[in-house]
Amino acid sequence: MTPHTPPPAPAADRGDRTLLLSAEAIPGFPAAAGPTPVTDRLDHVRIDSGEHFRAELTELQNRASGVLDLLGAGRLDGEELTELPGSAQLALLHTLRRAAEGDLSGYDTLVVDLPPLTEALALLALPAQLRRYLRRLLPAERQAARALRPVLAQLAGVPMPAQWLYEAAARKDEELAAVQTLIEDGATTLRLVAEPGPAAEDALRTARTGLALHGLSADLLVASRVLPRHSSDPWFAALAAQQDKCLDHWHQDVAPDLPVHEAAHLGRDPEGAGDLAALEIPAPDDRTPGRAGDPWWTEEEQDADDGATTIAWCLPLPGAAKEDLRLVRRGDELLLTVGPFHRIVRIASALRRCTVSGAALADGVLRVRFTPDPALWPRTS
Repeated sequence: MTPHTPPPAPAADRGDRTLLLSAEAIPGFPAAAGPTPVTDRLDHVRIDSGEHFRAELTELQNRASGVLDLLGAGRLDGEELTELPGSAQLALLHTLRRAAEGDLSGYDTLVVDLPPLTEALALLALPAQLRRYLRRLLPAERQAARALRPVLAQLAGVPMPAQWLYEAAARKDEELAAVQTLIEDGATTLRLVAEPGPAAEDALRTARTGLALHGLSADLLVASRVLPRHSSDPWFAALAAQQDKCLDHWHQDVAPDLPVHEAAHLGRDPEGAGDLAALEIPAPDDRTPGRAGDPWWTEEEQDADDGATTIAWCLPLPGAAKEDLRLVRRGDELLLTVGPFHRIVRIASALRRCTVSGAALADGVLRVRFTPDPALWPRTS
């Protein structure tokens, strides 16, 4: 199952100037790293993760030249740099940042072809996660005036981090914030693509859980490679009947609140903008829901035995199973794991003065119970 933003062909057909970003090659589309015309109103960019990795590491070596020279380290040339795992995700975030800051300007609609679901959700959560790491490792408030740094280093007995390191962290935080804003924008939509079948049903349930955990919502489920329902060939008709049964199950039970578009099987893999247009996937309009917003809500509960008041912090997690759920509180944060998905959530300000007294998952809703801490809550007469 693959999530992505609205399909490029319909958006371009309705008159939008559209840019399609992809990390993988798309049959029938150019493979250039810069915007290349596909149709009059559709351009395509193929993200070159290897080139991005080499450029980033070369820049890092240049900025750290003083430290490297002090250590006697030999620098790596661009030709000998081979990209490491994770570089493709960082290259995609870099391209999204360029789009958010206007480097790729002149477009009404930005379409991103994302990797399979688990990887895609990890990618969408990466900007916020990296910003959290930067704040923990290099907190801005720990910076000292340049004139005081030698004195502080002498008093502490250890060298102070170089000022360029803080400046680089601040610059990266700004870049990640731009991408995070783009992802969390209310106009950003997410679409799921799956071929009807037993395996896709399990993936769709997992998708709904992951989207809910990260506060994301999809506006459309595209059922791909749907076969014609009427055929004189028994083998072909049996496959079509299996798809039809699966689609009915999607409508009734798996994703009843998510519109499903059936994209017909073309008899071959789609190639080029013409084949994409033949799938007739609708473009989103202004009423299309984007990000779900803050999905958490609170409820007050009272114990029937002693009358003690607790506050339940609730999060809908459709499709989640108790055995796949793990929850840990660390300071002002909750560390949530649901199956393959992980998220760190900052606890609501009022609940930070409470202790976690329990948690339960029932009817697709996670309820984390908080009990007010008398030592932290103000006394009332």
